[in-house]
Amino acid sequence: MVSGGGGGIGAAICRQLVANGYRVVATARKIERLQDLHRELGEKLYPVALDVTDAAAVRDIASALPAEFSAVEVLVNNAGHDVGGRRLFEQGSAEQWCDIIAANLQGMIRLTHAFVDGMLASGRGHIVNMGSIAGLKPYATGSAYVSSKYAVHGLSETLRLDFAGRGIRVTEIMPGLVRSGFAEQRLGDAQQAREFYDSFEQCLDPDDVALTVLFALQQPAHVEIAQLVVLPVSSR
Repeated sequence: MVSGGGGGIGAAICRQLVANGYRVVATARKIERLQDLHRELGEKLYPVALDVTDAAAVRDIASALPAEFSAVEVLVNNAGHDVGGRRLFEQGSAEQWCDIIAANLQGMIRLTHAFVDGMLASGRGHIVNMGSIAGLKPYATGSAYVSSKYAVHGLSETLRLDFAGRGIRVTEIMPGLVRSGFAEQRLGDAQQAREFYDSFEQCLDPDDVALTVLFALQQPAHVEIAQLVVLPVSSR
């Protein structure tokens, strides 16, 4: 299962997984965002409308899947946003900042909880959490987003300890700047988003991140990739 699979990094992960023999459940808030991906990838991809901030919907998601997609062994927690971000703390409302936390952290907790019992029962599973270098180094105008990614880092570290020796691996992917639809979603303006990305010497591509997810998943069962920090070369 790949949450936030409707575009950008999530869609790239879905493509890589299907190309490498996985059957994938892809979720997004709006099913329309998954329709083109479904047409592209065919019956190996099962699209589901899911808002990870909807506690009841997430709680019921495992039982709602068709039989051939129900045994989820890999969960990629990729859903999240920074709508209204890149502003000083006092320039946004408390509700806006809390909504970012709800999607980026609470949604991850809910979705992981929905599938972990099945993984524990089978004695195998892999949880991949999409973090960020913002979870290692804060920046001004990122109070809610940075807070959420610091929390994702802490959650990933703790889950790894909780599941040690129980057949579940936990990997945190921590990308640098990725050129995708994320900035437009954050800023609400396509031109501003292009200018934001163009202000950097180099950006990652969604496929760069998707390949790191695939790398972690393809390791032998006794190998757990704890963290992968992925940066454009110009960020050295």
